[in-house]
Amino acid sequence: MGGDRRYEIRIAGFGGQGVITVGKILGTAFSVFEGKNSVNTQSYGPESRGGACKSEVVVSDGQINYPYVRKADVLVALSCLAFETYIPDLKKDGILLVDSRSITDIPEQDQYRVYRVPTAEIASETGGVKYQNIVALGALYYLIRDHLEESSLREAIKENLPPETRDVNMAAFTKGIQYVKDHYQALGTREKSHGQGI
Repeated sequence: MGGDRRYEIRIAGFGGQGVITVGKILGTAFSVFEGKNSVNTQSYGPESRGGACKSEVVVSDGQINYPYVRKADVLVALSCLAFETYIPDLKKDGILLVDSRSITDIPEQDQYRVYRVPTAEIASETGGVKYQNIVALGALYYLIRDHLEESSLREAIKENLPPETRDVNMAAFTKGIQYVKDHYQALGTREKSHGQGI
């Protein structure tokens, strides 16, 4: 790992979609179970439910002096408002993971690596739409799997979510992974070529 390479992840949606929880889980996975330098920050819109909110995770192999996303390597957008608000801050050729039912029009999509996943639909089939965030987390894991271990995320899920919901959350996480595996089969070689060393 050379220099102080940063890897910046932003998860965004509207209040009530669980994006803050995803950030906490990712932060726990990187810091506690991977032993990496990471910072997790949250920001809410004017309304706690319905307004845009975001959670950010910055990972670095050096000291993190600025804890916020400057230019995201990854954007997860679960609502149209979140997509429109934060897409300008995604790096060219960055990973863009969107809920395919909420976001249908992606201008300049050739500028990014776009992955469309019906996260809400998969969640509804798994146990309820409230598990949409964990479906998205599973999909996200598979896209950034060069940067952390699946076992670290599963342990972080256990640590951050109630024990009584563990089984359905693990099922949602697994289905998110499986969807990306099934629909983006050529992903492995492409992602490997973009490995950043963190």
